[in-house]
Order: sequence, then C-alpha cells, then structure tokens
Amino acid sequence: MVTTQGDGWAGVGWDWKDYDDIRRRLDRGADPETWSGGRPLHRAADYGSPEVVAELARRVADVDALENGVTALWEAVVNGRPDNARALAAAGADPWRRSLGGWSPGRLSLAGPTPDLFTVPPGERLTDAERAAAEEGRRLVEALGTFHYDGTGLACVAGIDAAEAVRRLGATPARSEVIDELLEDPYAYDMDESLRIVGVTSVPGGCVVTQPWGYAPQMPGVLTRLSAGTVCYGLYANPKSGNQGSIARDGSVEGWDLHPGGGPYENDTSEEVLASYLYRYNAVAFSCSFAGLRLTDARAVTGPADLWVRLPHRGYWQR
Repeated sequence: MVTTQGDGWAGVGWDWKDYDDIRRRLDRGADPETWSGGRPLHRAADYGSPEVVAELARRVADVDALENGVTALWEAVVNGRPDNARALAAAGADPWRRSLGGWSPGRLSLAGPTPDLFTVPPGERLTDAERAAAEEGRRLVEALGTFHYDGTGLACVAGIDAAEAVRRLGATPARSEVIDELLEDPYAYDMDESLRIVGVTSVPGGCVVTQPWGYAPQMPGVLTRLSAGTVCYGLYANPKSGNQGSIARDGSVEGWDLHPGGGPYENDTSEEVLASYLYRYNAVAFSCSFAGLRLTDARAVTGPADLWVRLPHRGYWQR
C-alpha cells in the first residue's frame, strides 16, 4: 500500500518509471508541482518513462514551468530522453522556447542525435559554425570510444607538439624499466615518484600530457608552463569526487574546479551550452575539444605515449 506524507513523494528517489505507483500517489494527493524542493515533471523528464511524463504533464498547471531556469522539455533533450521529449511536446510543451545561452530545446536537438525530434519552424536552423561543432563532436566522441579513465590526469594543449611540451616542462626521459613497473601496477610504486612521470603525445591540433594514475598534468604549475602563448585544459578524473577541470591561458590559470562533461549551466554562453550538450558525460572529449585537439583514437590518453618523461622537482601547486 502506498501512503503519502508531506508532498506525497516519500520513498520516491530517482526512479520515475513505475507508472502505476506514480498514478496512485497522484490520485491520493501527491503534489504534481513539488518533489523534494524540485519539480516531479523535471525528474520524470530525465529519469522516468514517457507514460509517467504524460501523466504528470496533464496534472501540472504549466508544462513549461521552470526549475533552475529550464523547462522539463529542456531536461529531456539535454539528457538524451527523446521519448520523454516527445511526450512533453504532445502535452503542449514548447520546443522553441529560449533558454540557457539563447538555445531552445528544439534548436539544441538539431545538434544532437535526434535532429528530427520536433517539427522545425521556418528560420530555426544551426549556423555553419554550430553545425561544424556538432559534426566534430560526433566524430571525436566516436574516435575516442569508451574506456575507463577514473584516476587519470590530462593536460590538453593547443598548438604545440610533444617535444615542445617536454621542453616547456623541463622534463627528462624516464627509464623504460620504471615505465614498465608503473604501467604494470602504478599504485604499488612510490606515489611521489609516480606523480613526476607523465606521458606526452602529439595529436592533430596540439598535444596531450597524460598520467593514467594521477593528477599531475592538471596541477597549476604544469598548466601554466604548458599554456605560454596558448591555451590548455586540465582534467583530473577524481574517483572520489568526480571530474575536475581547469583552464590555463598564456601562463595563467583562469578557471579552476570546473566540471567537464557536466552542465549546461545558467550563465553559460551559447558556445558553452552547445559544448556541454555535445560532450555531456564525456569529460575527456570535452577537454580535448576545448583545446581544439582532433584526436583520432584514445592512445594519447590511455597510452602508450609518444614520450614518457620525468618532471623536475618543483612546487607545482603554485599558480
């Protein structure tokens, strides 16, 4: 038996697929407008079924009500739930209502895997630059493929090759036997020493500095040296707290504690919204794209690197 208390959604977490349960709760007084400080329709748009979305949509006062500045339809499109997006549109949600960065859910869908999701009115189209970005996003994600990268640190550097990156870092070649030991079991190696060893690989558009076992490539002292006269994006895929991003430009850190592969966020520009959508849940591809790197496979990230080098002793946490 389902009992209601408070807003009527006690016990409902992030699973909004059980149509019979949701309908019973609504019939017994669950509030279709409120769930744990948010909106049930937004949760269902992301985590529910089309049937649940349709049921909630017919009970709310405004199917285009906002939560954190976006509609439920926006959530469905951004999170790749086309069936839920169709259910919302059928219930009267507006695909062409402007939202973050000036994008509408409908126009954003034109850049994704379901460009035929909605009937497109005259004048709604991607610019040439947006279309090119979407095509490159699909190519890059496919080229990288799927691989485990928890615990990996990266610096994606625009416009310089591996040799120049090594020169800027003042690094020296690492002994092959040390690399063999690290690759076999990096966590059995001395941590301080392992953090001084990175792989560097030239790629179209620049180079990638990688450390499959640690965060050294995105330390400020590494990023600032690499970014002289250019830009680089640092990533540490922290197994405990999630992906951490940083931006260095021309020797200065200008962004820290970022969330590559997340978003879009309320104050993002049009370009940032599109990038967040194209690379959602893909922090490595986002980081590479930010620096304009056009990788053709994942080798620069996972290894074997072009060069394995040892960083000199320095205070790399100083910005």
